[in-house]
Amino acid sequence: MSDATSSASAEFEREPVPKSSRLGFKSFIGQYAGEHTAGTELMIGPLFVAGGVSMIDLIWGLLLGNLLAVLSWTLLTAPIATRARLTLYYQLEQICGRHLVLVYNFLNGIMFCLLAGAMITVSATAIGVWFDFPMPKLTDVYPSSLPWVIATLSVGALVALVAATGYRFVSRFANYAAPWMVLLFIAFGLIGLRDFINETGVSINGFSDIVALAETSIWKGGDPLPGQSKMTFWHVLFFAWFANMAMHIGMSDLSVFRFAKKSWYGIASATGMYLGHFLAWIAASILYALQIHREPSNTDVLPGPMVASACGVAGLICVIIAGWTTANPTIYRAGLAFQAIAPKASRFKVTFITGMIAAVAGTFPAIAMQLLDFVALYGLLLMPMGAVIFCDFWLMPKLGLRSSFARERGLGINWAAALAWGVTLGLCCYFVLTGRIGIFFVSLPGWFLASAIYLGASKLVQSQSAKALR
Repeated sequence: MSDATSSASAEFEREPVPKSSRLGFKSFIGQYAGEHTAGTELMIGPLFVAGGVSMIDLIWGLLLGNLLAVLSWTLLTAPIATRARLTLYYQLEQICGRHLVLVYNFLNGIMFCLLAGAMITVSATAIGVWFDFPMPKLTDVYPSSLPWVIATLSVGALVALVAATGYRFVSRFANYAAPWMVLLFIAFGLIGLRDFINETGVSINGFSDIVALAETSIWKGGDPLPGQSKMTFWHVLFFAWFANMAMHIGMSDLSVFRFAKKSWYGIASATGMYLGHFLAWIAASILYALQIHREPSNTDVLPGPMVASACGVAGLICVIIAGWTTANPTIYRAGLAFQAIAPKASRFKVTFITGMIAAVAGTFPAIAMQLLDFVALYGLLLMPMGAVIFCDFWLMPKLGLRSSFARERGLGINWAAALAWGVTLGLCCYFVLTGRIGIFFVSLPGWFLASAIYLGASKLVQSQSAKALR
């Protein structure tokens, strides 16, 4: 194999990304547009309607929440990624110690698999329309039929194969698919709005009439559907900000932006946040509200049937590919997590097996049907380690403390990091489970708590270590 070929195929799991392998801005525009203008948006958008959100709360919550998400990627994640140029997992190993990171990597990989499984679930609902087999309902936990299992595993195998080829192919795949998907999501919303106008018989003479229709027929506010939580402006804002908390505040996208030539490439995440998490969520909300308007008893959140009624075969193809483009980088990240546990194993094999685990998870619809709570829980799990990385990289040297302490001392566990992670998770979970703070709101104070614990415990641990060496 030539050096050029070797460099092109390398993923640099345990070394900084060299200059020759860094990618331009366009790669990240396509990556984020493709990943976040995706099949799961067709699951999330309807849940806002199910939560009884009002139009004004939804629009302003999405505008501001997505802006905070873009700033988090640009100001927190990308600057560290383009300076260290290490995967999340290898960087954490140097800070926290290999034994602690093994636990973290395992949990992170499992959560990524479950998240990718939800995306595979979305694609499988489109296949269900074509082959007309029973599909899961909003309250289902287990697979609904054998054809459903076969369809989900088949989609999962294709996704796993793409993800296993490496980040460059994942990025190229997203770049090809993203523009077409964005146009179709816009079409979903416009067609749904047109059908609403036709079926309600309202007269549209200007923008104010469209707003009135939206407030009275789509995002009406009021009580949520049975089994769903009430959504307000603050729920929408914090969900939009923290829907990808694991990636930005939790620092998982260090593994992605380590390939970026410049740190300001973090603004590329805006393509995903505003084409995906803004326009696509709104479009999906409109389709779901139209479904309930036509048949009030039909509260199932099934992207395939919902989109087929709007855009036919083109819509079904979009659902399938949208699931792929989101699951691909998610499985890639999960593969890196498991690769860090077994660094000598083949990355291709590890990632492909990871993808098949995600495919099995996708046969269980409970994750996709409760996606809002799942992504909030996932972000909460990884958030404390994101605070640890931020403090270790930027604040520790300014406070006279040593960064990458586990690497320097050869520690299996940096107890300062372990304490920050464990205590923060324990307290946050306590407040959520006792109903004192909602799961959408607990992570922000949790980040500051984890930072304070890590800095305080690091001072104690490092002073004790210095005394032991004298």
